[in-house]
Amino acid sequence: MEQLKTIGRELAMGSQGGFGQSKEFLDLVKSIGEARSKAEEDRIVLSEIDILKRKLLEPDVPKRKMKEYIIRLVYIEMLGHDASFGYIHAVKMTHDDNLLLKRTGYLAVTLFLNEDHDLIILIVNTIQKDLRSDNYLVVCAALNAICRLINEETIPAVLPQVVELLNHQKEAVRKKAIMALHRFHRKSPSSVSHLISNFRKRLCDNDPGVMGATLCPLFDLISEDVTSYKDLVSSFVSILKQVTERRLPKSYDYHQMPAPFIQIKLLKIMALLGSGDKNASEIMSMVLGDLFRKCDSSTNIGNAILYECIRCISCILPNPKLLEAAADAISKFLKSDSHNLKYMGIDGLGRLIKISPDIAEQHQLAVIDCLEDPDDTLKRKTFELLYKMTKSSNVEVIVDRMIDYMISINDNHYKTEIASRCVELAEQFAPSNQWFIQTMNKVFEHAGDLVNIKVAHNLMRLIAEGFGEDDDDADSKLRLSAVESYLQLISEPKLPSLFLQVISWVLGEYGTADGKYSASYISGKLCDVADAYSSDETVKGYAVSALMKIYAFEIASGRKVDVLPECQSLIEELLASHSTDLQQRAYELQALLALDARAVETIIPLDASCEDIEVDKELSFLNGYIQQAIESGAQPYISERERLGMFETTDYHPQDHHEVPSHTLRFEAYELPKPSVPPQASTELVPVPEPYYSESHQPISTSLVSERESSEIKLRLDGVKQKWGRPSYQSTTAASSTTQQAANGTTSHSDGGVGSSSSKPRSSYEPKKPEIDPEKQRLAASLFGGSSSSRTDKKSSGGHKPTKGTVNKPATVPKENPTPVQPPPDLLDLGEPTATTVSAMDPFKELEGLMDSSSQDGGSNDVMGLYSDAAPVTTTTSVDSLLSELSDSSKGNSRTYQSQTSKGPNTKEALEKDALVRQMGVNPTSQNPTLFKDLLG
Repeated sequence: MEQLKTIGRELAMGSQGGFGQSKEFLDLVKSIGEARSKAEEDRIVLSEIDILKRKLLEPDVPKRKMKEYIIRLVYIEMLGHDASFGYIHAVKMTHDDNLLLKRTGYLAVTLFLNEDHDLIILIVNTIQKDLRSDNYLVVCAALNAICRLINEETIPAVLPQVVELLNHQKEAVRKKAIMALHRFHRKSPSSVSHLISNFRKRLCDNDPGVMGATLCPLFDLISEDVTSYKDLVSSFVSILKQVTERRLPKSYDYHQMPAPFIQIKLLKIMALLGSGDKNASEIMSMVLGDLFRKCDSSTNIGNAILYECIRCISCILPNPKLLEAAADAISKFLKSDSHNLKYMGIDGLGRLIKISPDIAEQHQLAVIDCLEDPDDTLKRKTFELLYKMTKSSNVEVIVDRMIDYMISINDNHYKTEIASRCVELAEQFAPSNQWFIQTMNKVFEHAGDLVNIKVAHNLMRLIAEGFGEDDDDADSKLRLSAVESYLQLISEPKLPSLFLQVISWVLGEYGTADGKYSASYISGKLCDVADAYSSDETVKGYAVSALMKIYAFEIASGRKVDVLPECQSLIEELLASHSTDLQQRAYELQALLALDARAVETIIPLDASCEDIEVDKELSFLNGYIQQAIESGAQPYISERERLGMFETTDYHPQDHHEVPSHTLRFEAYELPKPSVPPQASTELVPVPEPYYSESHQPISTSLVSERESSEIKLRLDGVKQKWGRPSYQSTTAASSTTQQAANGTTSHSDGGVGSSSSKPRSSYEPKKPEIDPEKQRLAASLFGGSSSSRTDKKSSGGHKPTKGTVNKPATVPKENPTPVQPPPDLLDLGEPTATTVSAMDPFKELEGLMDSSSQDGGSNDVMGLYSDAAPVTTTTSVDSLLSELSDSSKGNSRTYQSQTSKGPNTKEALEKDALVRQMGVNPTSQNPTLFKDLLG
């Protein structure tokens, strides 16, 4: 009777709207479900959006109605429409004291927002308050929101409270706190690096749910660092043993399997810890054997545990008993009618043959059945297994099967993968030259341009290098076989561009090498290729280069070259081509035909494609010419980076200092050539290097500043009062941001089954005894027959293993040690002076010599007036001003003298006074300390 009353109340609620929802909401769901087109569905949703916008703007909306509006917004968002106008109402609902409304608000917020949304800042305070709530359901709702919404910046705001919740009395709260810490570790490992020990402690929690939740972060930590968690092997084995012995509550059982998902996670962790560790593998062997015996193979979850056991065994160092148990499990998978179980069996067999190659031979007929199965995914997995099983005795059958399957499919991605595997297997295990060339021809012919260009280069390299041995006769046979096969295929109507490039290269290199084919015949074929594929410039370029090689070999051998009319017309056509590459090749070919035999042999030697080419990157053969030009008054070479002119006006750089390029104009004048002045000995004066001026105000990149930071001290003018013009202070915004950026730099930084699923009873694994097809027996004998050597067996003398040098390998040119150049000093650095080398030349005498020569030539021409773009500097004849100018040289032992304009007093007289004051040893800082104080702020 009580049940009838409950059903009646539910029916009554359904007539009024159903289960707490209004009739409008149910009508919305019903109308969308009955929509016959996407346009009709969009019309219904847009109408609902307009209704919700009006209702949400109404004042004093009841909380019950607002809850329904939020749910309707979630429904609209799930259908792919924008409901951002209602996000703020969901955020407000998380502040409500009612538990049902609060949980609805949290649910909507986690679905609406992402961790970088602007509204996240409004939820952080609410989450912090809810984490301190006495109601554990509120705490759980807040922890759920943390796992979805907290980003790296807001982790410190909630981290202490989450750590406290690890000791909460409710197991649900502790479990969700572990999940929140796992989320923090994935987002920002450094923020929880000091809390890793909490995961170890929670592994011993009394509640199995908390322990199971701890396995997920521990799996990530062990994947990053296995060595630090080797001491937990015995703990994980003990937990797995307790689970298999059914010591956990019945509520953790799934299809009568005790806590299967905890078992799977433990097996994955044990596979990591036992890899390459004999002691750990021995500890795990007993519990793994128990799992094989206790697992129920009649259920999907039992098969999942068996499959995970096989994966674990393939990673550790197992004993023969475990391998035998794994082989039995694989046998059951392969004999099943389920494609999913067959897929698992093929995958497991591929893992075990790495340990014991003989296991595959026990299941050869089952592998053949999977190879002929109509399920395409299963067939691909079987080809992966055959790829791992390939050796010299079965390579022909496996590669032929792969090529046949490649021809039958339309998936270009997988076609490319199969072509690469066929090429790899042919290179390693080819039984003969003829088979190798034919296999490559099939791959290029049917895979087309999907083949990686590296495959074509490898093929050309293998043909050029031969067998890598001293058997020249075998190498010539290989090349002749390639030439003959390509001459037969070159007349095909449609060949891939990459294949034509290989054909042209081989015919150009070896078409006339053995004398079987004449140069006229080969050149005619190449001209036909260029005419047939006139729209492909790459193929035409290869054809012209091949013609050049053929004619060069004929000229070098002393034979007369007869250029065919079609070849001559092709050359004339390419001489006027719009492609500069083809035009250059044609001009080179035309020039080569006019050279003598000795020059041609030097330019294009015979069969020299694998010879090393020495490349002098430094162009050292030009050093003498450059030195002679500099001595004659020529300017030294300025690198492209310096020419682009990205410098700061306050920077003084040595001539060979590299700058970051920037496409800006430079307006400073050119430097005068250095006059040859006889050196004068002076032990009292400081050498002044040649200045390098730059007017560019482009900012220097962070990497450049970091490189120069250790050798150059910057002048900081933040907050320094200006001495001229309107009284103001230097802006610190741009300078501080640039300095901060330069100082900090930039810091940023399953296997599964497919096909139809089925749950077969235990009897489905019983072996059947059908009649074996003799054709399958022969195929299995060809695949699995012969010696049981591993796939690493290499081809004997008939293998294609290159040993010659790499093509075009640049020779190593030793670089000269450049003379170290002292970095320019800071002009206002008041620190300890650095030791410098005293020059024998007086810089002031050198400048006097320059001015004397200038006055003799032009009279009024001033050498300092060349830098007309520099700001004019007004000088005075007072001692204080003179000493303030000389103050820059009190600490910098290798600075440059600032350029002056032609205005002001006599420059020669001022320089004489400067030299006199410097020789007297006057400290300019003591003469005018006020100026230095103002400049330094």
